[in-house]
This record gives sequence, C-alpha cells and structure tokens, in this order.
Amino acid sequence: MYREKMAKLIEWKNKESRKPLILDGPRQVGKTWLLKKFGAEHYQSVAYINMENNPTMVELFAQDYDVRRIIKGLSIYLEQEIIPGETLIILDEIQEVPKALTALKYFNENAHEYHIAVAGSLLGISLHENASFPVGKVETIKLHPLSFAEFLRATGKESLAEAVSAGDIETLRPFHEALVEELKYYMVVGGMPEVVMDYLENGNLLNTRNIQGQILGDYERDFSKHAPLNEVPKIREVYNILPKELAKENKKFLFSMIKSGARAKEYENAMLWLEDAGIARRVKRVETVKVPLSIYADNDAFKFYASDVGLLGAKAGLNPAVLLEGDELFLEFKGAMAEQFVLQELVAAGYVPYYYHKDKPAREVDFLLDFGHTILPIEVKSGEKTYSASLGSYIREYSPEVAVKLSMNPYREHQTGTVDYVPLYLAGQVGDLYTQKVD
Repeated sequence: MYREKMAKLIEWKNKESRKPLILDGPRQVGKTWLLKKFGAEHYQSVAYINMENNPTMVELFAQDYDVRRIIKGLSIYLEQEIIPGETLIILDEIQEVPKALTALKYFNENAHEYHIAVAGSLLGISLHENASFPVGKVETIKLHPLSFAEFLRATGKESLAEAVSAGDIETLRPFHEALVEELKYYMVVGGMPEVVMDYLENGNLLNTRNIQGQILGDYERDFSKHAPLNEVPKIREVYNILPKELAKENKKFLFSMIKSGARAKEYENAMLWLEDAGIARRVKRVETVKVPLSIYADNDAFKFYASDVGLLGAKAGLNPAVLLEGDELFLEFKGAMAEQFVLQELVAAGYVPYYYHKDKPAREVDFLLDFGHTILPIEVKSGEKTYSASLGSYIREYSPEVAVKLSMNPYREHQTGTVDYVPLYLAGQVGDLYTQKVD
C-alpha cells in the first residue's frame, strides 16, 4: 500500500541535521506499518520494540538518560546489533513509557548518529500531558487516513492516481465519470488502511461497515481506558452528536444539541481530548477576512469534523446501498459527507482550513485557505447544482482573485468572472492548482 508520507520519511533519513522522529496520527491509521516498511526498504536492519505492557523497557528508561547504556539495553533485549546509520530503531506505543519520550532529547544531543523513530496510539494525548516533552529536539510527521489519490493507488489505478496527485486537469478530463464513481466508493470505504485492505480483498461494502464499527468501538474503549473518568461521559456525548451536528444547515457546533443547557466550558476538555487523539478536528470561524487568518479566527465558533469520511458514514448508519442510487450518497446529511471529504483532503495536503460566516446578512463559505498574502475561498457542493448566494456575496465584498466551487461537475475555468469549477475528487490538489493564480 503506497503512502505519500514515505517520501517525507526518506527526506528525514537523509538530513544532516536529522532529529529523532515522531510519527503522529490517530489510532489504526497505519503508523507502525509505514515505519516498518520504511525500515525494511531503506535500512540494513530494523530494531523494533513495542513498549506496551513491557516492564523491561519501563525499567531501562527509568534509570537515567545515558543513551549509550540505553542502546546497549535495546541491543541485549532484541539480541540484535544496532548499527549507527544502518539500523532504524522503532519504539512503538511510546506513550506507555513517558521517559522514553523524554530520552529523545538526549538521542538528539548525544547520539545523533543513531536513527530513531517512534509512534503510538493516542500519542497526541501523551504529548499534550507530558511536561517533559523534548520541545525542539524532535521532528514530527503527521500521518492521516489514505487520501483519495492513495486510495486510487491501492486499488491498482496507478496512472489515474498520479494524474490526480499532479492535478493534471487535461489528462483527467476523459475520465471524469470514472473518477466520480471511484469517489463514491471512497466515501463509503474511507481511508483507514485496514478497511481499505478488506475492501480490496473482498469487495464487500457491508463488511467494510463491520470493520469500521470495530474501529469505532476501539475509539469508545479508548475513552474509558485513557481519558479522565469525569470526562468520559462528555467525550462520548460530543463524539456521538458529531454526525447530527454536521447534518445541520449551519454547521457551527452548538452545545445545546448535546443536551439542553449544555455550555462550551463544560465540554471544552472533552473536545480537546478528541482533537489530541486525532479522532476529530476543529475548523474555526472567521468573520473578518484578512491575512493571517489565524489572528482573526474565533476560538468560540467552529465546526467539528471526524477524522475519516468512511468512519463518519459508519457512525451515522449510512447504508452502502446508496451507491446504487446515483448521487444520493453526496446528498446524505445535506452535504456533510462531501464537506468531510474535502476537509480531510485539505488537511492531508498540509493546509489549516478556516470557514467564513456572517449573520447579517446571513452568508457562509465552507473553507478558506491562507496563502500568506492572499486567501482562497472554497465552496463545496454535494451534487451538480452549484448556485451559491453566499459565495457571490463574499466575492462582491472581498474581491478575491480566484474562488473555487467543488462539485460533481467537470473542471471549468472562469472566463469573465472569478469562480473556477473544480471536481470534488481534486479537493486535495486545489491549493496547488491555485497557488500560481493567486501569486
């Protein structure tokens, strides 16, 4: 299974100023698999250790931060020689041994010749809580669910995937309908590696829902196992309301949807826990469109999205049979599935999206991307109808050089206006497509 982050790992390996690496991402997104594959393909040997329920590792890292002693201990434990520059050391589930996280500082300062990479479930929670995290002494790479282009590669459509990754509009024109069909399947399967592999092996969409249900169940068990006991009920309440929140016409998160009288302060820690775990993502609102958007973002008004479109559909009980009903899949939850897809494609591409909203007159633009000197507005439409009064109002007020409508229609560049029509399956490439236009 091809993962685009492999290139980032190779780049890390070849750096002269290489620091210890943290591969971060939500549970079951493929962190361990990717590190092992990277080690097998680019090193002479791999020294892999799972830190979970491992008292030997707890004791090894508890003594002190003498890196030479630690290396000897790892070598003895594995009965394997660890050779600088030739062996990739992988410490998995490192959150189970917090002092191992702290030790990364000393690997960076005193044993730069050793190549060490770490990963772990709910690592974001541990990093948030661990006061001795080695700030500035490590490099972090974020791993997300498979993007649509990665999904195409996994299904054997390598050439099509390359054209999508490159945003090669002219090459893709004759294959628009085929890509729309592939996108529908991706909306159901999503990008969790285990689900994708089962889909490839069995082609049974109902079974993919069963596996997605198991992953959702694992998330629920993580709430009870790793979250503070007083926060567990609140975390469940927030997570369970997510599909309903996204189904609203105005998708701003309303705490009153959880229960009558609910307040933001009461649930803020629960939402932070879901974000740190990589299970959900917050997109903040801006009412004043100026660069940098981060300065003008409203921390109290936001939309809350899932980490994966397939898991969102499973949690909402979306029957895969809607694939047989034309574009009904994209109309479910009033476009929530399409927005979820676009959000995770933008995040996987490295962007931090915001959204625009004003009450008087009421108008909203689904996503804004900040390019440092200009802003790209993006409107998402779940079908082929693309009329948007809000985007038109935004254009009249802010006069952007380019605006984008993502929909099920083929690509169409504006001739006399501002709006370009881009197919949904190119959501992850929209930033690259328009960097030149807004430069």
